[in-house]
Amino acid sequence: MGRMISILVVALAVVFGVNWFLDSFIDTYVVRVVNLCGISIILAVSLNVINGLCGQFSLGHAGFMAIGAYVSAYFTTTLRYFDEAQAKYVSVEPLLGGQWGFVPALIAGGLAAAVAGAVVGIPTLRLKGDYLAIATLGFGEIVTIMITNFEKIGGANGLPGLPAYSSTFWIYAFVVVVVMFSWYLQRSTFGRALIAIRENELAAEVMGIPASRMKVMAFIYGAFFAGIAGGLLGHLLQTISPATFNFMKSIEVVVMLVLGGLGSMTGAIVGAIVLTALPEALRDVESGIGLPGVRMVVYSLVLILLMIFRPQGVFGQKELSLKLLGRLIPGRRAKDSGGEE
Repeated sequence: MGRMISILVVALAVVFGVNWFLDSFIDTYVVRVVNLCGISIILAVSLNVINGLCGQFSLGHAGFMAIGAYVSAYFTTTLRYFDEAQAKYVSVEPLLGGQWGFVPALIAGGLAAAVAGAVVGIPTLRLKGDYLAIATLGFGEIVTIMITNFEKIGGANGLPGLPAYSSTFWIYAFVVVVVMFSWYLQRSTFGRALIAIRENELAAEVMGIPASRMKVMAFIYGAFFAGIAGGLLGHLLQTISPATFNFMKSIEVVVMLVLGGLGSMTGAIVGAIVLTALPEALRDVESGIGLPGVRMVVYSLVLILLMIFRPQGVFGQKELSLKLLGRLIPGRRAKDSGGEE
């Protein structure tokens, strides 16, 4: 535990230095893309616990994002809505003002999403495969419809005017936290129980693993960090709306996992970075050749080719390590082969 705390402190110090460097020397557009990559990493790594480690197919991550975003915005943003009883616009001051209220607001959003994850997970995680996917998809759509019809938080028009609290430091501080927690979880008894459930749920239950409870706990874990990511995204974009958290957002996060490899945290990180940065990198190509929409064609072709030639994803279920890197180096590989003979 002491080692983990030491690594966490060092990692946060590095994040602080990177934040200073980006703010001082790098273009704001590039910084924004870097920050969006960080939020995508949080989403992909948290969903990997549900879909990758536990083997459950959830399509409701955008719903948890929406809950986290709106709850955190409620604590940090001045809400303005039309009160029909008074026939005038009413303003509600934020409960937590200032930069120091941001983290508690994010935690509140994450906890609200976690509660929603428990409420949804307890009945739906008895389902499997496509049925679970449809149930979680329905949850995401219900959240979107409820937000659309709730005028006090902007309704269909969304909620503008969120303070710009999501700096590179805060985003990547939470990236460090979710990656370290997930790394530790994978190697813990709980993580190995989730893997056992993924491989053979019936055999896991016979061995004494409470599969239903474990799946709900994994769902709560993923929902909590999805709520955090939603709050970070809202305070980065400075506006949120139901359209921000639609069905396609959930699909986007699932594709990140499939691209990197289901069950691999390294794959989730790589998939999140590639699928977030690639469309932006292709934007210049699109404008250069004067063909609107070509970047999405290239983006789609990359995904199709990967699924044809590497259907298990870039990493499969493996994690990046010094041993794996050694195998990828031609000279080292030949040396190892010679040693084995």
